Amino acid sequence: MPKPKKVGRPALPKGSAKAETLRIRVTPAELRTFEATAKAKKQTVSEWIRSTLSAAMEA
Repeated sequence: MPKPKKVGRPALPKGSAKAETLRIRVTPAELRTFEATAKAKKQTVSEWIRSTLSAAMEA
């Protein structure tokens, strides 16, 4: 009898999955600003924060 297919998304290649999380506290107004800015750039909030922090480190 064949093995049943696994449900869900396929596993990510080694090294491409995010391993750590960073939790911060923000005000509701800051969160709304982050969400609006990310949406305007067609990014998730996480993507926007990552790109913004990376750019700040390179500056």
